[in-house]
Amino acid sequence: MEIEQGTVEANGINFGVLTCGTEGPLALCLHGFPDSAQTWRHLLPALAAAGLRAVAPWSRGYAPTAVPADGDYGITTLAADASALHEALGGGADAVLVGHDWGAMTAYAAGAAAPDRWRRLVAMAVPPPAVASAAFLHYAQLKRSFYIFLFQTGLAELVVPADDLAFIDGLWRDWSPSYDATADLLDVKASLREPANLGAAIGYYRAMFRGQGMSDASPNQPTLYLHGDDDGAFGVEGIAGAADHLSAESRVDVLPGVGHFLHLERPDAVNQLIVDWLTTRG
Repeated sequence: MEIEQGTVEANGINFGVLTCGTEGPLALCLHGFPDSAQTWRHLLPALAAAGLRAVAPWSRGYAPTAVPADGDYGITTLAADASALHEALGGGADAVLVGHDWGAMTAYAAGAAAPDRWRRLVAMAVPPPAVASAAFLHYAQLKRSFYIFLFQTGLAELVVPADDLAFIDGLWRDWSPSYDATADLLDVKASLREPANLGAAIGYYRAMFRGQGMSDASPNQPTLYLHGDDDGAFGVEGIAGAADHLSAESRVDVLPGVGHFLHLERPDAVNQLIVDWLTTRG
């Protein structure tokens, strides 16, 4: 099915969106960092073919979505964006939510904040907040997450944009070492090349250090959590106990030989897991 690009106004922001399918329950797909809505190019047609109306926005501040005037990138606001998009797109109680990386953190918060809007969730590459927070107490995860601490300094604005955003090339190589991200990086850099857009993406991490980066709440909806065992951004050892912070109907799957961008590395397998999960009733 064909993917179309458009715009949607929600929560005071003009969002660029990709859509596929015109009928059925809303499936809202949220990307992470450093990424773009194009990360869902394999999943959107699969969702539409399964009878869902799939929509992937560029997150606030990522071009072509507007940079918010108030510079608010706290998790409560990101969850409010998801709810506002649900409203603007005519979503019902049968809507479903898919998130990767920052999109996963947003999905947890949005599912907990507005349980009547979302029937089922899929989260990838970042475990539930309590588990993710605990992982940062260990050296190996702190080492992987060096960029988060760099982003708290003014050095970030000098280092990250240098040499056509070569820093971002490095993150993708480290995080999904067996994946050729050449095509993806064209889209990512188009979303982040302008200083205001890059500043927005860095702003998500600065919000974390103001206590606005993770919600303490866990969603009650049945949630499928997917993680690659070769994830260079968030080590697989750090997701132990993830199932304990999800509803009883939830499931945790670890995919062997897959890195951080698992939905791009193994699109057929990941698409099938997601479609099967989201089309299950209950």
